[in-house]
Amino acid sequence: MKDRRFPDLSDAQLLERHLQGDTDAFGQLFLRHRDRLWAVAVRTLCDPEEAADALQEAMISAFRRAGDFRGDSAVTTWLHRIVVNASLDRLRRKAAHAASSVGDEGALDLLATQGRVPAITDPASVRDTALDVEAALRLIPPEQRAVLVLVDMLGYPVADAAAVLDISVGTVKSRCARGRARLLPHLEHLRAGGGEKDPRTAGFSRNRTATGSVSPGQGGEG
Repeated sequence: MKDRRFPDLSDAQLLERHLQGDTDAFGQLFLRHRDRLWAVAVRTLCDPEEAADALQEAMISAFRRAGDFRGDSAVTTWLHRIVVNASLDRLRRKAAHAASSVGDEGALDLLATQGRVPAITDPASVRDTALDVEAALRLIPPEQRAVLVLVDMLGYPVADAAAVLDISVGTVKSRCARGRARLLPHLEHLRAGGGEKDPRTAGFSRNRTATGSVSPGQGGEG
């Protein structure tokens, strides 16, 4: 839903309006990109409640730190970076808490079992496949999960994912390769009965189709 007051303003202009004291400008900026930011949070955390908290924290941070934006990237890239960082911080805190209870080796396993779902019985079911991919994502380190969510699940170009995560293109590619290698053993059952053979397509390609391939630098920058 667009505010008629801001029909032609770019993201950067909305942010500037916010800095100038316009009480509605930041809310409009958030509404413009809410769905994509939510998708990043919920797929990184694999938990709607955690994702909602992370997104709220991120937007409060962005609201308060708007003056720190220097314009060296798209506003949407900046917003995505804040959401990803908030999500990763939550994952790290959760892993640290688990590690203090069961030891480092069991931390990721504990996180995985908290949301594990049974192996799918109908490989043609998009929903079941997505649930299995989500459960498998819980098994890999947060940094690898973040790049797989951006690149494989949401269809972001590698260069845009690198900008969001503030890392090099080579690092994105390396983390993608390592993350996919870690995922594959946990998705082997999708091979049975004609299931997808590659974690990049076992649920990610369907999600990419559903969400489109809009990069964080697109949409509203004008």
